[in-house]
Amino acid sequence: MTPLIPRTLFDSEHEAFRDTVRRFLAEECAPNLEQWEASHCVPRAIWERAGELGMLNATTPEAYGGLGLDRRFSMITAEEINRAGLASGLIGFGVHDIVAGYLVNFGSEAQKQQWLPGLAAGTVIAAVAMTEPNTGSDLQAVKTRAVLDGDEYVINGAKTFISNGTLCDLVVVVCKTGDSGKGAQDISLILVENGRPGFSKSKPLRKVGLHAQDTTMLFFEDVRVPRQNVLGGAPGQGFVHLMKELAWERLSIAVSSIAGASAVLEQTLDYTRGRTVFGQPIFDFQNTRFRLAELHAELSLGQVYVDRCMELCLEHRLTPDAAASAKLWCSELYTRVVDQCLQLHGGNGYMLEYPVARHYLDHRVLRIAGGANEIMRELVARTL
Repeated sequence: MTPLIPRTLFDSEHEAFRDTVRRFLAEECAPNLEQWEASHCVPRAIWERAGELGMLNATTPEAYGGLGLDRRFSMITAEEINRAGLASGLIGFGVHDIVAGYLVNFGSEAQKQQWLPGLAAGTVIAAVAMTEPNTGSDLQAVKTRAVLDGDEYVINGAKTFISNGTLCDLVVVVCKTGDSGKGAQDISLILVENGRPGFSKSKPLRKVGLHAQDTTMLFFEDVRVPRQNVLGGAPGQGFVHLMKELAWERLSIAVSSIAGASAVLEQTLDYTRGRTVFGQPIFDFQNTRFRLAELHAELSLGQVYVDRCMELCLEHRLTPDAAASAKLWCSELYTRVVDQCLQLHGGNGYMLEYPVARHYLDHRVLRIAGGANEIMRELVARTL
């Protein structure tokens, strides 16, 4: 859908990149989605192909194998994945991008040289291990602990709902490394490589949607890593690092929500114009037109806010509460759009051959991911 207010974020270079992403998604991804959903995993070859096209970590500096571009390119990738209805398998690209951000902003030179080129190329797949079986959005309450033993940290604990869990070669693990009792000051981010003794993965978790996304539990039993694997060089800085990157993560959820909802609305417009009830197209009923008009107006408003947040992000001026507001409002709007558009499809809307049904299954997690929306409300409320 074309928003009511023209967008001004992108230039010709951005739009050329968008065309490349769209072709890749249409020709190499969409035809294979059902196969990926059956196997609960996207093949590594797709990751490597995305790396070739610059879709992974486009913002990583050229010195570390990236393209050194601005975050609008990451925004375009997220938009097109959700517009194409391919979030089921490719939402993990965004998680991968977040790990690269941690390394670029907080990693040592050795960590950057070791990992960033592979991340950009798609030959190394990354995950973030935050959530635990008994802790959700409260990151200060994590139980996974890393204890220093000589020159190594020994990690014990379990994580759940880990996107890219099956394929991941590198995991950023949120751990407790201190005992001050002050919560945030005891948190560290530690890099754990796949294959270390004691590090194991569950089978793919059974989910409501996102069936092609390899989501697992991760287990750490006396896993030893060098003390140099701590991000930021010293323990106790993990919570600060998380907060700095969470604003972008939450904005990316807002970006995905507006893009996915816009695609659903456009598809519903086409459907209601072609489907006849009582001798006339569904679109000709005033109830239909009014519903779609309201949704179009709301999406246009949301797009303006998201684009302005992106401008602030590029200027390093995006505040946590602004990002939380974007994530909260846009993900809630996505739900309203999908629900009303599915209703306008009637029984067909419940069939997976129609895109609205896939969006119905796959979008719901966005109100939970990146911090549940109840936490977003609390973050915004604290600024009032």
